[in-house]
Amino acid sequence: MSALFFVRLLLLFTLVPILELGLLVEVGRRLGTAPTLGLVALTGLGGAWLARREGLGVLRAMQRDLAQGELPAAGLVDAVLVLIGGLLLITPGFLTDGVGLALLVPPVRQAIRHRLRRALERAVLRGPVILLRRW
Repeated sequence: MSALFFVRLLLLFTLVPILELGLLVEVGRRLGTAPTLGLVALTGLGGAWLARREGLGVLRAMQRDLAQGELPAAGLVDAVLVLIGGLLLITPGFLTDGVGLALLVPPVRQAIRHRLRRALERAVLRGPVILLRRW
């Protein structure tokens, strides 16, 4: 893996928590501690319900595809996106909740799936695609 990948990963794991903390502090300052904690809890509970509902819908669609003898490729991508969305929702914070909720909205997942497919097609046209490399 390239050094750029590790730099991006480092930025992700340092900048996102700093932004989340700053946002929580600012919202807490404006609304107060109890309403802020209630809002975080509410988004977590609502997100968990939505993740369960969307996850079950994705599972049903995959079962339907398999019953028709088709590979559930879109369903697999949706399942991963719903899983990531659910994980982001159980992470406390408004930024991660927003991204997590967005991943649970079917049109957003469809747009991401379309972009992933186009990126993979471009990579295949450039030459062999290596998904995993040995260190």
